[in-house]
Amino acid sequence: MLEIIIPLVVGYLLDLLLGDPRQLPHPVVGFGKIIGWCERHFNQGEHRKIKGCLIAILLPAGTLVCGLAIARGAWLLHPGVYYTVASIAVFYGLANRSLIQEGQEVIQTLQNKGLEAGRKRLSWIVGRDTSQLPPRKIYTAVLETMAENLSDGVVAPLFFYAIGGFPAMLTYKMVNTLDSMIGYKSPRYKDFGCCSARLDDVLNYLPARITALLMAMVSYRPGIFPFIRRYARQHASPNSGYPESALAGILNCRFGGPNIYHGQLVEKPYIGNNDRELSVQDFKLAATINQRACLACIVIIIFIFI
Repeated sequence: MLEIIIPLVVGYLLDLLLGDPRQLPHPVVGFGKIIGWCERHFNQGEHRKIKGCLIAILLPAGTLVCGLAIARGAWLLHPGVYYTVASIAVFYGLANRSLIQEGQEVIQTLQNKGLEAGRKRLSWIVGRDTSQLPPRKIYTAVLETMAENLSDGVVAPLFFYAIGGFPAMLTYKMVNTLDSMIGYKSPRYKDFGCCSARLDDVLNYLPARITALLMAMVSYRPGIFPFIRRYARQHASPNSGYPESALAGILNCRFGGPNIYHGQLVEKPYIGNNDRELSVQDFKLAATINQRACLACIVIIIFIFI
């Protein structure tokens, strides 16, 4: 019980206080370098789909084995060493404060430095082309990203931590990093990244729905559950539509619509029908929802294990 709860609480508090200090090394950056090396060396020639599937299986499997070995070795050295290592792993595995901070920096840049600076800052955190976005779509992109990444960067890591401790949490982070780097339908990644994208969809199936439920519970408004049921399945992703529809329903706004990704126009269905102007207050409410949902998830895990 304590092996799960103590690192969970300490890691959560560290994330709440520090976020992701950019001057410190981060395991996800290491994951990205490994994935980048594999992509450069294997995403060429024939049998790209087979090679991509092998990468999608071997890298997470290797992460799990290494995580289990580190956990076992740390415990054998001393329980205090294990608690320290596990707490740091949870801290790095959570991305709640950094997610809110990234969104806040986009909004502040838009307000203080103008539209072009806001577009450029947004391009750091989203995959769509931001060069022609008006302020309304910048707000929309920030809020959509906060909702989607509340699932990918907060609830899903906690979900897998509850299942298998920090080794399972880091394994999920490897899968999610694979998807974020190569899980696209562009000509370059269509074959090589398809297995990574599918694996990420499978692992996020339950966390995405749990995220929507948590969001609706911590900031309930009448009709939110029918709203989620109506719009969640219209999203192209089998998972992203759930947290996005939850936030759109809570804010009574509209997400989705056409955007340009990697030079191609993608017609996404709309989520919601109230095409109103979004504001800083909407961002602040979304940030509050993220904090509440994260804390609720932590509390639920603690009650499961006590």
